[in-house]
Amino acid sequence: MSEPLLAGETALVTGAAGGIGRGIARALSAEGARLVLVDVEAVRLNAIAQELAAQSLVADLALDGVVASTFEAAVKMLGAVSLVVHAASPPRREAQTILQVTPEEWDAMVDTNLRAAFLLGQLAGKHMIEREIRGRMLFVTSLHAYSPRNLPHYSAAKAGETMLVKELARALGRHNVRVNAIAPGAIPGGGFAADVASLERMIPLGRTGTPEDVAAMAVAVLSERFGAYVTGTTIVVDGGLALHNWIAPPQNL
Repeated sequence: MSEPLLAGETALVTGAAGGIGRGIARALSAEGARLVLVDVEAVRLNAIAQELAAQSLVADLALDGVVASTFEAAVKMLGAVSLVVHAASPPRREAQTILQVTPEEWDAMVDTNLRAAFLLGQLAGKHMIEREIRGRMLFVTSLHAYSPRNLPHYSAAKAGETMLVKELARALGRHNVRVNAIAPGAIPGGGFAADVASLERMIPLGRTGTPEDVAAMAVAVLSERFGAYVTGTTIVVDGGLALHNWIAPPQNL
């Protein structure tokens, strides 16, 4: 039997209380990583932390100083951080146009997704360089980063995060730190709200995705066995949804 893909790794996972973040946390734990899990939802966070025998931190990453204090606490808990997964994102309402989003909603979305990603990537990068850690970071982005779909604050934050990944990868590659993003397609749960039956007709593989679909790819790209030469890219896990022409109506093929 081969060794777990992430044996000996220490991981910080944000947005770990539900949906994709929780799925990734479970997958990392199953592959041997020790975890510190972060979320603003205390009850659900404590439940998954207990399930995985992981440590946890209740934190709102949109607040000033919280990203830094959270990362510092994670380092103390784990001794060092070799893996970072940023999946935290506020709840969102589908079909909310640019004329409907409030400044408060914009700030909360951008701060939790993009600003927190910047701070976390910077802190983790410095930490990994100083400790000469062969580190890896993974940011959960979205297909919304590439196409406007009536979630302007979410789309803008994810587009910025996508470019941030490239900047981090370029700066940190020479220090043996890899940085990538993963862009899920339609994954019911969390902030997802859509007519699943009609949506599935647009997806070439004929179904919506699951957190486990995303988590499997996350493990692969975070591992050195499968992802050692991958950095600065976004891996799309969407069943082919992005192949759909959003202007033309779907065809019955």
